[in-house]
Amino acid sequence: MTINQEAPVAQKNEIVIKATLEKVWHILTNIESWDKWNERIKKPILNDNLEVGNTFTWKTNGSKIKSKIHSLTPNKILGWQGKAFGASAIHNWYLEPTENGTRVRVEESMEGWIINLMKKKMNEKLVEDMLYWLEQLKKECEK
Repeated sequence: MTINQEAPVAQKNEIVIKATLEKVWHILTNIESWDKWNERIKKPILNDNLEVGNTFTWKTNGSKIKSKIHSLTPNKILGWQGKAFGASAIHNWYLEPTENGTRVRVEESMEGWIINLMKKKMNEKLVEDMLYWLEQLKKECEK
């Protein structure tokens, strides 16, 4: 599943992490440990195994989100759909090896009545949140 490029909020970003693909994948997919390296995430709970169709809940920016995994290719792709009050999102991570480590690309689209009301602010916030998440992932993986 790809993001909706036509959504009122849609952003992409990437970073190169000086760590193996396997290490980055392990840290990224250990959902219940996200809050140990990203202080903006609270109470991540994976409701079953990490598999397509399974769900997890978490909080970020004061919102509780229920997410469902839609894409999972080991060491390559992790994607989910999420819902919160007045909003829905598609979020995807893509990993690929490079000469210097691992390129991590992230993309997200958001839709819904509340998103439409605040799309300028939400686009700005998503840009900032994505960069923060990438920087924290890099920091954790390069330890």
